[in-house]
Amino acid sequence: MEQLLGGDIPEGLRCDIKSLSILSRVPRATLYRTYPHLKQEFEQRLGRVRETGGEPDPRIVQIDRLKEDVARLRGRIARMSQERSEAEDFRTTALSRLAAQHEEIVSLRRELSETTAGGLRVVPPR
Repeated sequence: MEQLLGGDIPEGLRCDIKSLSILSRVPRATLYRTYPHLKQEFEQRLGRVRETGGEPDPRIVQIDRLKEDVARLRGRIARMSQERSEAEDFRTTALSRLAAQHEEIVSLRRELSETTAGGLRVVPPR
C-alpha cells in the first residue's frame, strides 16, 4: 500500500485495488472477502491524497497534462484557422479592389487618349 501511495508504481500497474492485490500477492477476491478493511483503508488514503491535490500515479498526472496540451493546441489551431480564413477574405477583397482600380485606370487612359486631338487635350464642358 505504501509503495503505491508513494508513487513507486511498477510498470504495467496502476494505483488501484488490482495492483494492490498483485503487489501483495493476494488474489483480488481474497482481498475483497478476507481483507476488506485493508481495501477500505487503501481507498480512503488514496482519496485523501487526491483531495490534497496530489496524485500518486505519475502517469495519470502526465495524461492530464497531455490532455490540457491537446486542448490548448486545438484552441490554437482553431484561432489560426480563423485568422487564415480572415486573411484569405482580406486578400480576395484586396485583389478585387486592385482589379477594379486597374480597370478604372485603363478606362481613364483610354478616354484621355480619345479626347486628345493633335497633342492638345480637349477639356469636356462641365
